[in-house]
Amino acid sequence: MRVLILFLTLLTATVAHAGDPAAGKAKSMTCAACHGQAGISATDMWPNLAGQKEGYLIKQIKMFRDGGRTDPSMAAMVAPLSDKDIENLAAYYAGL
Repeated sequence: MRVLILFLTLLTATVAHAGDPAAGKAKSMTCAACHGQAGISATDMWPNLAGQKEGYLIKQIKMFRDGGRTDPSMAAMVAPLSDKDIENLAAYYAGL
């Protein structure tokens, strides 16, 4: 029984994020300038966001916002984003 409880606990700990893709799309206009309208960058200078894993995008955007990763352009773009905004953006780009 304990093994089952442990398994269920671990399973629920990896549940997908609950971002809203429609809200993310509405917030993505700023991102589109560098990362492309559909999340595909036109140059090698900026990465594609379309199809990236949601958790990865959340982690990276929060790191830019919170100073764990540094890039002057990204810091300015993500500074005003809330955790929910970031989850929504990640859900949108992960779904492309």
